[in-house]
Amino acid sequence: MGKYHTIQSSKGEKCLICEQNKLEGIHLFQSFICLECEREIINTKTNDPKYQYFVYQMAKVRILQERRQA
Repeated sequence: MGKYHTIQSSKGEKCLICEQNKLEGIHLFQSFICLECEREIINTKTNDPKYQYFVYQMAKVRILQERRQA
């Protein structure tokens, strides 16, 4: 497992998945995914309805990346 990043700001950083400010997580490109969501994504089966939600939320990474490059 990779290193988790602890956010220095007391407010944390907004998670791409749950959209809440959290203090610990990982960065995927320039997007932040909190520790709780990352663990839930890993443990979710593909036939679980939550899986589609995670796929939808993760698709935002591409959109955000394209906007940053424009």
